[in-house]
Amino acid sequence: MSKPIAVNGDTAIAMAWKQINPDVVAAYPITPQTIIVEAYSDYVADGLVDTEYICAESEHSALSICVGSSAAGARVATATASAGLAFMWEMLYVSASMRTPIVMAVANRTLSGPINIHCDHSDAMGARDSGWLQIFGENVQEAYDNTLMAFRIAENMKVRLPIMTCLDGFIITHALERFEPLEDEKAKAFVGPYQPVRPLLDVKSPTTYGPIAMPEYYYEIKYQLVTAMANAMDVARQVMAEYGELTGRRYDLVEGYRTEDAEYLMVAMGSTAGTVRFVVDQLRAEGKKVGAVKVRLFRPFPTEDLVALLRGKKAVAVLDRAMSPGTGAPLYMDVVEAASQIGSPPRISNYIYGLGGRDIMPEQLSSVFGEIIEGRGERVNYLGVRK
Repeated sequence: MSKPIAVNGDTAIAMAWKQINPDVVAAYPITPQTIIVEAYSDYVADGLVDTEYICAESEHSALSICVGSSAAGARVATATASAGLAFMWEMLYVSASMRTPIVMAVANRTLSGPINIHCDHSDAMGARDSGWLQIFGENVQEAYDNTLMAFRIAENMKVRLPIMTCLDGFIITHALERFEPLEDEKAKAFVGPYQPVRPLLDVKSPTTYGPIAMPEYYYEIKYQLVTAMANAMDVARQVMAEYGELTGRRYDLVEGYRTEDAEYLMVAMGSTAGTVRFVVDQLRAEGKKVGAVKVRLFRPFPTEDLVALLRGKKAVAVLDRAMSPGTGAPLYMDVVEAASQIGSPPRISNYIYGLGGRDIMPEQLSSVFGEIIEGRGERVNYLGVRK
């Protein structure tokens, strides 16, 4: 293992890319992911990697280049955030349906309007049905680790889907933290060489990419994404297990904290998961039977893993850093669907928080636990909003 160093999350991702040395990186800068592509362009300029680096004129063009490069047989990476991800909207669906295993870092940032450059998960949530895998990190270490694992998961022959590695904008992208990178050769060996499937440049075996699909074929092509997503669950679990053996850092699709004897749980994704654990420890010292659940893999959603943690609990608060006006937010809706498989499901409440980068404080989370313990709170609650 290399010596621990202090960097921000964006730089950690660029370092992971450098160790992997993808064939093509195409991107357009947008706050708060710009540090990733700036740092990587320096590696290219300094001759530390032999990646073909393309600074496109827009995010739509950047992902279009990535799709074409992946179809041609290249290992590809990119990065974006917020409106940049929204600008890629058309190509998100194209890249998934064409089964191009692109790895994209998404520095989670709210969408306008009004214009705001700070963190929430509305960008990734808007893309949750596009056919991309989505994995969320809690800190700089996980931003790095998730990146290395993402290439293995996406490129697996049972999956072959693009993947987003999500990290909270500014909270992780720009905050300096101690983390332990792998040695270059170990990282490269873990990810392994890229194996293209039916590349366009193989002129001896011609392949057509992106043709029109009439009703007789379109449905089946889209259904193949369902099969690949189902396969991704076991592949991700296996890759995380292998990474744990290599590094000692144990990851899972869903991770429980002090859940065994807990009666009340709080579910979260991203950087907030650490704050939730802090609050759990405080309340445990007061004798309250509370626990925390962190969802790492959001797409495909690990329903069975979550059900195992929810079973037998009295009430659950689901934290969403995004909203769906008119109904519950995305993570909440998935948790409710999972809990429906339990004979006597817990009472589940949605707490939307932190939109536009608003801070979430430990005392607010303590109050949420208080509400679900006392049976208060609405089905959907807006934590900290001025009404």
